[in-house]
Amino acid sequence: MEHQHSHEEKNKKVMPGMDQSKMDHSKMDHSKMDHDHGAVPMGMAGHDHHRMMIEDFKKRFWISVIITIPVLVFSPMIQQFFNYQLLLPGNKYILLALSSIIYFWGGWPFLNGFFGEIKKGAPGMMTLISMAISVAYFYSAATVFGLPGMDFFWELATLIVIMLLGHWLEMKSVLGASKALQLLVSMMPAEAHKVHGDHIMDVPLSELQINDIILIKPGEKVPADGIIVEGSSYLNEAMLTGESKPVKKELDNKVIGGSINGNGSLKIKVEHTGKDSYLNKVISLVEEAQKSKSRMQNLSDRDAKWLTYIALAIGFGTLATWLLLGHPFVFALERMVTVMVIACPHALGLAIPLVVAISTAVSAQNGLLIRNRTAFEESRKISAILFDKTGTLTKGDFGVTRIVSVDQQFSEDELLRLSSALEQSSEHPIAVGIVRKSKEKKVTIPKPENFNAITGKGVEADVENRKVKVVSPGYLKDKNIAVPEDAFSSEAETVVFIIIDENLAGYIALADEIRPESAEAINIFKKNNIKVFMATGDNEKVAKAVSDKLGLDGYFAEVLPHQKVEIVKDLQSKGEFVAMTGDGVNDAPALAQSDVGIAVGSGTDVAAETADIILVNSNPQDIANLILFGKATYNKMIQNIAWATGYNTIAIPLAAGVLYSSGFVLGPAVGAVLMSLSTIIVAINAQLLKNKIGSQ
Repeated sequence: MEHQHSHEEKNKKVMPGMDQSKMDHSKMDHSKMDHDHGAVPMGMAGHDHHRMMIEDFKKRFWISVIITIPVLVFSPMIQQFFNYQLLLPGNKYILLALSSIIYFWGGWPFLNGFFGEIKKGAPGMMTLISMAISVAYFYSAATVFGLPGMDFFWELATLIVIMLLGHWLEMKSVLGASKALQLLVSMMPAEAHKVHGDHIMDVPLSELQINDIILIKPGEKVPADGIIVEGSSYLNEAMLTGESKPVKKELDNKVIGGSINGNGSLKIKVEHTGKDSYLNKVISLVEEAQKSKSRMQNLSDRDAKWLTYIALAIGFGTLATWLLLGHPFVFALERMVTVMVIACPHALGLAIPLVVAISTAVSAQNGLLIRNRTAFEESRKISAILFDKTGTLTKGDFGVTRIVSVDQQFSEDELLRLSSALEQSSEHPIAVGIVRKSKEKKVTIPKPENFNAITGKGVEADVENRKVKVVSPGYLKDKNIAVPEDAFSSEAETVVFIIIDENLAGYIALADEIRPESAEAINIFKKNNIKVFMATGDNEKVAKAVSDKLGLDGYFAEVLPHQKVEIVKDLQSKGEFVAMTGDGVNDAPALAQSDVGIAVGSGTDVAAETADIILVNSNPQDIANLILFGKATYNKMIQNIAWATGYNTIAIPLAAGVLYSSGFVLGPAVGAVLMSLSTIIVAINAQLLKNKIGSQ
């Protein structure tokens, strides 16, 4: 590898351009964003709409709770149950007025949802809830104005409050995916330095044309895809291509919009702008994959759909049956209303949201952030995991792996100290890795004198009256210096040699180090019959070395984002249920396409916003915990749905009066108590999930 340094700009600050870009971007005109980024603003609007809906449910819930308290206090049925009496003048009209507010205002999201479901011809949970609250409200209102029978006002109020709570918890657990696109857009600077003859002018990105010449200063983001026409520099493309090291770019090399320039100034000729740019293609891939994922339906919705049909059939069947048997209309109507109210799933409405809320909180305490509950529920099905290498299986830093002394005069720390003296002012990734190691070991770095770059081969200087050189293997070959046999023991390493006073003193090997937890995590996956693959933007040698060391089932090297998506699709076409784990923008489309997208916490915000689950501690072993906890969570949901549905299966026929001939009829009050008991059992069962993650 070429090991050449630029010391000309060692005192320059590299990062200010980035901050300015972010500041400028925040002021960016929305019409320009529309022009440049197509559907992105719509995504942002969707994200805001989602937050507004959460706030709306929260407000309706708390206000309904406050109004429900007097409804409960003044309800004759509650007074009878707790054996007290508190009746105000016009008590039933007060109950009607308060219940009307709860029904029309608190229940509005469900009534509105009912119209939406009917319009689509797909009755579900909203239809079932609307049917129950409407029957309870209008029947109870009729009893106020003379219809014989008991009112259902307290059941109506508690039903709406519990359903608002369930939906609020559910919506809080599912965040809008549009923020991912917002973050991708923010990777691009707002303006570019356009070269006009002898002068440079700052222009908005939307005004850039193909073949324009633009200047990129050290530390700035590259504003568009293009070809270098002047200058050379190291560019950090890790967030875009997955390449772990900054890449040297020279005349006629291509650069990608969104990458970060290192230590040199560049002039590039613009090749792609707006929708044709590399980053925008990544945005499109993410958007497409997320749209296809959002079509998945919730388990409880499917359950509610059938429960709606059954409740309607039994409700009207009950009315018709009792009328045909010659019973009074009021008696038949009371049976029908009791059936309808009991059929509404207090427990079913909370079965999934409660488990989601608890599992989300427990997971967060254990380093797993759940964003997409459907994917989390389905993590139990994972049969293949595709890892990104950089920052996931490896640490993501080009770090020192070995320091070897071949001359007994010099210890490892001495070699590190002297080589750091030469490397301390360089931007080169090898230099940065060596200096970082010195700082970790708290080594005092001396100052070099008579510094000189050996073109294409390394650097040399005088350090404490010794002539020190840090050079590439090519330098040793040119000088006919024998290379130690064990210097190249790993294909994943890059090696530099330290020559002191013209004698080889030792060498330093560097690599993107494998995380210590990776091997153990992969063993856990294999025990669970999960295949492990790796896809990386790094070169074939490095990829093979990492794969061999970890014993993976396969690897894919030098892949670009669209190829990662194809790898995921290919595994899915073979019947695999695929989890993708990554940390960069380059992984965002594949994270979105996979059945379960897992971002490691050390990665970018973009990857995190595209993923279904985020690993806060960046530990691959957490993925094993995730899969086991996902299974436990799914089991709790199934148990709760089975209980809630089972309760209805028994309670509805009793409310309809199947045991009437033997003298037993389930009255509205007893039905309501049983319904509340069912809800409590579901809540307790969900709470038991807290014990699960610790025992995994």
